[in-house]
Amino acid sequence: MGTYRMCLVFTRKFRVTEPDPVDDVRNVFQKYAEDEAHMSPEQLQKLMADETGGEGSSLEEAERIVDEVLRRKHHIAKFTRRNLTIEDFNYLLFSTDLNPPIDDKVHQNMDAPLSHYFIFTGHNSYLTGNQLSSNCSDLPIADALRRGVRVVELDLWPRGNDDVCVNHGRYNFTLFNTDVFPWTLFDHCWYQKCRTLTKPVKLGKCLESIKANAFATSKYPVIITLEDHLTPKLQCKVAKMITQTFGDMLYYHDSESCKEFPSPEELKGKILISTKPPKEYLEANDAKEKDNGEKGKDSDEDVWGKEPEELISTRSELEKVSTNINYISQDDEDRGSRDFDASCPLQAPEYKRLIAIHAGKPKGGLRMALKVDPNKIRRLSLSEQLLEKAVASYGADVIRFTQKNFLRIYPKGTRFNSSNYKPQIGWMSGAQMIAFNMQGYGRALWLMQGMFRANGGCGYVKKPDFLMNVGPNGQVFDPNENSSPKKTLKVKVLMGDGWHLDFKKTHFDLYSPPDFYVRVGIAGAPADETMEKTEVKYDTWTPIWNQEFTFKLTVPELALLRVEVHEYDANEKDDFGGQTCLPVSELRQGIRAVPLFNRKGVKYSCTRLLMRFDFV
Repeated sequence: MGTYRMCLVFTRKFRVTEPDPVDDVRNVFQKYAEDEAHMSPEQLQKLMADETGGEGSSLEEAERIVDEVLRRKHHIAKFTRRNLTIEDFNYLLFSTDLNPPIDDKVHQNMDAPLSHYFIFTGHNSYLTGNQLSSNCSDLPIADALRRGVRVVELDLWPRGNDDVCVNHGRYNFTLFNTDVFPWTLFDHCWYQKCRTLTKPVKLGKCLESIKANAFATSKYPVIITLEDHLTPKLQCKVAKMITQTFGDMLYYHDSESCKEFPSPEELKGKILISTKPPKEYLEANDAKEKDNGEKGKDSDEDVWGKEPEELISTRSELEKVSTNINYISQDDEDRGSRDFDASCPLQAPEYKRLIAIHAGKPKGGLRMALKVDPNKIRRLSLSEQLLEKAVASYGADVIRFTQKNFLRIYPKGTRFNSSNYKPQIGWMSGAQMIAFNMQGYGRALWLMQGMFRANGGCGYVKKPDFLMNVGPNGQVFDPNENSSPKKTLKVKVLMGDGWHLDFKKTHFDLYSPPDFYVRVGIAGAPADETMEKTEVKYDTWTPIWNQEFTFKLTVPELALLRVEVHEYDANEKDDFGGQTCLPVSELRQGIRAVPLFNRKGVKYSCTRLLMRFDFV
């Protein structure tokens, strides 16, 4: 009798089922379909009117939506009937394009002066990665503009005697220590006259990239901030290059003698230049540079980045920050250039003529820098830490300054890895340009992306009225004052779907379906910030939570709804399953399909949550 060997083969099965309507969906359908099996366009219109207060709820729009659902689900069924079953209705509610959480069109008043808007702003827009050794390229500029960024920054340096390049040219390396960087790099950088190791890109290439992509996503104006380290001769060359590249797209404006800036609507399709007048760059060379306490390693080791409350400076760090505006550790724009002879006469009137928004800082302390000139409009730049100190000491002065002038905030000097800071401090103070490293990652960048999903993603968000109001006695909003809740938001996390289409079947777990949970909360005023968490739903690609959370909001106008999905892992760090941030002021009430994004802010094709929003 022979012997036999038996081989057993086990295959893993990851069952994915079509999600059935949850109870909330069934209840809404039964209510508006009046317990019938089908919902007519007229009944859908009534539902839309009840949720939106009557706005955008015409019968024609309801019929269009019904036809589109039937076309997608049944193809030829629209010729035999024109109503929705419960399954059709569930499909409609779970469609991110047919039932989005916020409006995708520009709907705010765009006729106010430019300084009345928050503007989507980039920092060192040409860098592909970190601040010290990554490449300079025109590609990050194009990518930022296509994502809706309206302010890009170019750092101009001489390339030989007759050419100009864009490069991240200088860092104050006295901030370094051997715990952060090895001595070999420090010695090399010292040999390089304290220049970074980034590789330059030609200015002309960057300008062409701006021209090609400036209005691909939004027709509203693009502002180019220049960090100028050039001789007057090269400034003339830059003026000629800018003029030839942009032509009629350039906007010329004498901000030295105007009391109010034009509106985004008036500036559609225009490109504005913002920098210091040449004379101020030369004067800036005489200012001493001083370490302002921004020492130490910037450790954004968490792959998702720090929580918003961890993105602000400690009291001890702020105490080290000097309030003398001319003696702070500055970015390149504020330092000016030391690379040319300051005695050289100014011969670049063409360059000065290009400047639509004048930048610069008056001599004296921080309070003097915030003084409002009724006859001029200017732009002031402060580091993130100096802004925190300014708000703590002169909050009302900051508000008054930003009601007319432009305030730009830039990252502190130790963010070598292109991380970012908490933007809410700037927005609560009316600062228009919160300059962010768009090539970075993490929760701070998610907040910035969330803010500018508002107003159709056009890159301009109108400031709330409380930041622009002036009382009968000249009083303005105090960003340091606590107030009582104005509004309550109820958020119900119903279910999720789409991970099995955007991720590999073994991405989260080799041997079983994933175990998802959702973190949901608010970023905004300190009193509003909170984060809650759902239960973990085990072994399912289509988790159903049905959990509701309530958030009381003191400043709902600037609150952002934070949503993160994670996959629970008992032995290791939980896996990332998607995120989004949404402006609370723009949320559409009712059950909505919420698309999720990856760590970089790119939307997944299919992954989404079904959520319900109610204001009480």
